[in-house]
Amino acid sequence: MLTLDKFEEAAEIVKKVTLETKLVYSDYLSRQTGNKVFLKPENMQFTGAYKVRGAYYKISTLTEEERKRGLITASAGNHAQGVAYAAKCYGAKAVIVMPTTTPLIKVNRTKEYGAEVVLYGDVYDEACKKAYELAEQEGYTFIHPFDDLAVATGQGTIAMEIFKELPLVEYILVPIGGGGLAAGVATLAKLLNPKIKVIGVEPAGANCMQASLASGKVATLPLVNTIADGTAVKTPGSLIFPYIQEHLDDIITVSDDELVVSFLDMVENHKMVVENSGLLTVAAVKHLDITDKRVVSILSGGNMDVITMSSVVQQGLIFRDRIFTVSVLLPDKPGELSKVAQTIADAQGNVIKLDHNQFISTNRNAAVELRITLECFGTEHKNQIMKSLEKEGYKPKLVRPSL
Repeated sequence: MLTLDKFEEAAEIVKKVTLETKLVYSDYLSRQTGNKVFLKPENMQFTGAYKVRGAYYKISTLTEEERKRGLITASAGNHAQGVAYAAKCYGAKAVIVMPTTTPLIKVNRTKEYGAEVVLYGDVYDEACKKAYELAEQEGYTFIHPFDDLAVATGQGTIAMEIFKELPLVEYILVPIGGGGLAAGVATLAKLLNPKIKVIGVEPAGANCMQASLASGKVATLPLVNTIADGTAVKTPGSLIFPYIQEHLDDIITVSDDELVVSFLDMVENHKMVVENSGLLTVAAVKHLDITDKRVVSILSGGNMDVITMSSVVQQGLIFRDRIFTVSVLLPDKPGELSKVAQTIADAQGNVIKLDHNQFISTNRNAAVELRITLECFGTEHKNQIMKSLEKEGYKPKLVRPSL
């Protein structure tokens, strides 16, 4: 059972392995939404995510014999690091099965904590099946990443900290993958204040909890497709599902495109790196149909590899019209390229890439294609540059940037 006594016990125990993640007031999101928005930056934990809470508390409840057999789990990365770190604290062996798609930073960090890593499957569910097989073969003690009441209790300690800092909190937004964090946070929040609203947030391409709540029972998605790898789960937990049904007030789904833009929001306005799953609640703040409420957005993690980060930044700049590509046709004559470049320069655009295609027409003298990728200040500035090119008679056409 998820009880107040257990939550209080867990809150004291997890202090041994957690850093203090004080609420951060977001002036940017508050202005955007008309609410008082606070961030709970679990991305600043030592392991880069909240998952160490549930892992450490769960392992603390095991017998010495269970720990000596070795611990095993499946995870897309953050629970893996939590278990690896917690196991190291207890001097126990840890084996972690991770999907082959797991970002390299999460794989390497897990190994650095002394765990043995097995890469298997494309998604969490396939890795989990493999972990159960290994547990059966080798006698390891399995630590489920979300469908375990002790793990959910450890995760729920986040709500205890939120209430201590912001007793009058009215809304808590919590990311959902398998549901352990949401079950713990929602249950404890309702125990502390039955009037509070707890909203779960899922990727639109991995909304297994939303589908389960709609059908009234645990449901399995045929596939998941999202950049939020930490919440790419096909089937939510069955043990924690009743707690979600009872205590979660609603679920919001957000698109991958929204996560990309939210990454820029966090970097530019709060100088924080938050992974895609942790950005779910940032994107969801703008979906709330409320004003003048105290809202806490839980940033669940910040473990993002540099390659993914680079891709997200580039896509975010494209979505915000700060990078765009325009195609123009011009005669293949000396000085034409310089003329186009000068038109763009006069409009304060910055050229970052040119692609000159002489084979767009059989008559080069009549027309060749020039594709220009530009940096600008946003949509208004982009439109100004387009009008300048039109004024010069180039008939510009927007095309998808290729960076």
